[in-house]
Amino acid sequence: MTPLRLGYLYGLAAYLLWGFFPLYFKLLRPTGPLEILAHRVVWSVAFVALLLAAMRNIGFLRALLRRPRALVGIGAAATLIAVNWFTYIYGVNSDRVVETALGYFINPLVVVLLGVLVLRERLRPAQWVALGVGGLAVAVLTVDYGQLPYLALILAFTFGGYSLVKKRLGLPAAEGLFVESAVLSLPALVFLGWLATTGDATFGHVSATHTVLLVLAGALTAIPLLLFAGAANRLPLTALGMLQYVAPILQLGCGVLIFHEPMPPARLAGFALVWLALIVFTVDALRHARRNRRPRPATAPAPTAVPTAR
Repeated sequence: MTPLRLGYLYGLAAYLLWGFFPLYFKLLRPTGPLEILAHRVVWSVAFVALLLAAMRNIGFLRALLRRPRALVGIGAAATLIAVNWFTYIYGVNSDRVVETALGYFINPLVVVLLGVLVLRERLRPAQWVALGVGGLAVAVLTVDYGQLPYLALILAFTFGGYSLVKKRLGLPAAEGLFVESAVLSLPALVFLGWLATTGDATFGHVSATHTVLLVLAGALTAIPLLLFAGAANRLPLTALGMLQYVAPILQLGCGVLIFHEPMPPARLAGFALVWLALIVFTVDALRHARRNRRPRPATAPAPTAVPTAR
């Protein structure tokens, strides 16, 4: 199998797993969102630690401890992904799967917006159009919901911020997930211990299947991230950009077709505007990538090298 085909296989597998996450989190009832989050963190540390030990790659921690700025960045990334995970679990288990799907549809537009606000990037006209249509979509959905779709916005901005921090840190997927989960593991263990002492813990008290599903939260968190890393190393960015819509499409399907969440005309119109914004955004990205791949004429002067931030 060629590296390109393997990259597509890894990417599709990652987004399929993420797309069907609502089905998994529904099975964890009656456990509350905060307890699920704590188990997800603790078992992620355990799973990735075993994986790194098998790869004999624990030594990276020593080098990381000598980079205090990286440790601050890891703390920020851990906080953002914890808020993202909690919001997603809460949304799924409060019957708002459609709104969580909206968050991941909006996410590419939020990443572009963060590029403007944080990195001072300059947008092409089509990107401004996409952001404008996306803003209109949020306004329409606000009218439909009677309030801002805050779950979707929290998911989009926390994952966008997390992506931005991760890009600057440049840590591999397994190592990054291990350190981020390790940062969160102490408060997670304290919370689980408190639940156990008060008798409010559900772990081990619902059924054997429920207990196993909570333990599997670690593997089900790590495996899609590792698959995604394998895809990112083999696929062009435009291909990854197209694949990223698989997960929210499946999540939306779960919400509407399996859990029968309402989709009134105004909400459908808001989603249609989001999809229009994404079409404009994606077509512009494909055109820009194709233009950059064209060979320069032989007579053209060589471009001046511009240093990039690391």
